[in-house]
Amino acid sequence: MKKSPIETVLGLLVIFVAVSFVRYAATKIDVRPQKGYTLSAVFLKSGGLESGADVRVSGIKVGSVTGLNLTDDYTADITMSIRESVKLPKDTTATVASDGLMGGKFLLLEPGRAKDTLKDGDKIAKTKDFKSLEDMIGDVIFLATDK
Repeated sequence: MKKSPIETVLGLLVIFVAVSFVRYAATKIDVRPQKGYTLSAVFLKSGGLESGADVRVSGIKVGSVTGLNLTDDYTADITMSIRESVKLPKDTTATVASDGLMGGKFLLLEPGRAKDTLKDGDKIAKTKDFKSLEDMIGDVIFLATDK
């Protein structure tokens, strides 16, 4: 079977485009673990949050979730790594949030106004539990039928 030079050139072009795409994707995604200080927070419901999920302040990624553990009293103990340059006040609130109905979960940090900042190994005291769609619908039905 004889191959034409056009087929060879097109094959090389396809390989070049595929390698270029993989290289571009590898430079754009941030899969490296964040270097920084470690914080933890305890939630009654983690809502399907997974290790590696983003930690955000005002919509900007400042860290990542590094671990999830079930405590003795069946709560979710979540550890996270926060960038060194981000100094969070001691009265920061942590919330498990969602990127829409089909989006993934992330940890939202809402800084408070305290002068003291959280240090490596500290625990965030203020947390808001994850509210699923079913919970919200149940609340609306309860409010609508309450007399």
